[in-house]
Amino acid sequence: MPVVKKIDYKVEVGRAIQRARVKRNLTQLDLAKKLGTSQSAINRVENGRQNISLDMVSHINQALNIQLLSVNDNSSTAFYINGGRELSGEVAVNTSKNSCMGLLAASLLNGSKTTLKNVSKIEEVQRIIEVFKSMGVKVKWVNGKTDLEIDPPKILNIEHINLESARKTRSIILLLGSLLHKFNKFKLPFAGGCSLGERTVEPHLQALHAFGLQIDARCDDGFYSAVVKETEKGDKKIVLIERGDTVTENAIIAASLWSGKTTIVNASSNYMVQDVCFYLQKLGVQIDGIGTTTLVVRGKSKINKPIEYCPSEDPIEAMSFLAAGIVTKSEITVKRVPIEFLAIELEILKSMNLKFTLSDEYFSNNGRTRLVDLTIHKSTLFAPVDKIHPMPYPGLNIDNLPFFVVIAATAEGRTLIHDWVFENRSLYFTELSRLNAKVQLLDAHRVFVDGPTNWRPADMMTPPALRPAMVIMLAMLATSGKSILRNIYAINRGYADFTERLNRLGANIETVINA
Repeated sequence: MPVVKKIDYKVEVGRAIQRARVKRNLTQLDLAKKLGTSQSAINRVENGRQNISLDMVSHINQALNIQLLSVNDNSSTAFYINGGRELSGEVAVNTSKNSCMGLLAASLLNGSKTTLKNVSKIEEVQRIIEVFKSMGVKVKWVNGKTDLEIDPPKILNIEHINLESARKTRSIILLLGSLLHKFNKFKLPFAGGCSLGERTVEPHLQALHAFGLQIDARCDDGFYSAVVKETEKGDKKIVLIERGDTVTENAIIAASLWSGKTTIVNASSNYMVQDVCFYLQKLGVQIDGIGTTTLVVRGKSKINKPIEYCPSEDPIEAMSFLAAGIVTKSEITVKRVPIEFLAIELEILKSMNLKFTLSDEYFSNNGRTRLVDLTIHKSTLFAPVDKIHPMPYPGLNIDNLPFFVVIAATAEGRTLIHDWVFENRSLYFTELSRLNAKVQLLDAHRVFVDGPTNWRPADMMTPPALRPAMVIMLAMLATSGKSILRNIYAINRGYADFTERLNRLGANIETVINA
């Protein structure tokens, strides 16, 4: 294994901040005022006693007119994982990344200020913030930097959109439903995000065509070229050709500023779609059928209402922590689990002999999503009789399927995993063989996993896809010895302070810069 230079990034960044502050003849109090924080917080930062989020780095860059480090590039950063440790304790689930992406897109419909509560500070959110700011949207963290305030201008400056940030996230596609009400013609850069094979935008184009949107997505210049035509007024019926989450959100967002009734058939009823619906209802949009596959949206000609909304908790992050406990053979309690969106996953785990207990149900801060506290107990797992495959909600979540690969690697017997949604994702599952897992690729969509695994440490690059990257990280937690996971941007796209929270449960993960 190559020698890795380990440094305390908090100390190094703190020293750099102090040098830059002194060079500009600023006191700690001066810098604190610029950042909207306290002098004691700056003192902790400069002395390496404060975790520094990417959002804080970005604000310090601006306040001191320096570039401490690039918040867009983690290619030289790695996780140094000392695995084989048993975890214990409690951890709370953060609000959902995917919900926040839809809510940010929907906030552009509002002519007034939207405050999203308890937003996770992840790379994906930061990219959209950069895109919004480049278009003239006022975006800032408030209330101790836990909440995100979005205040769109009367006219968005679409010509100055931050192309670099936009191309780092697939969520940029969610802006189509909002922008078609604001421009007769506009261009958006092609969506980025995870590398999971061809992900056609045709369902989006078909759905939004009902509102006059026409897009040439075959151009060679890397942009969706959009034209919005006049279309017949009155009620509309849209039959989605794919029950996708983002295409459903786009259709709902577009329908919300359409004066008339829009019926959306074959709609996704997943958690992020429900969050967007709940938010729009608070803005006065009438939406019937939430939680079903047929939505009826009665839009408004204008939306202008100051509003606060708290996204629901993230079932994928909840599954990530559950998987961490399972593969390390630990007993942990995961709090604030959105039980409605993990029901199938838990039934499959129960069939594999996982023992767990649930608290009584209570509501999320949005007042709608049902939560529980879930404790998993040490269990000997066995391969399920049937294959494991995802389905649109209420089936096993497509984003949760990868976790069953690493879980199956700890179970006795052979498990068939069928990932029919993406062409390439099953290829990433075979990377677990580097850690001594027995993963046999049958075709582009299916793998056999034989367990239990005698894990061994490895030095690996992170796959360019969020959930497969997390699966490798979890396997390293189960591996006795020291492993290195390099190029961690894919993980930071979707998880906030995940390693710190795992460390509080007893893991030993170091962040290594210039690895």
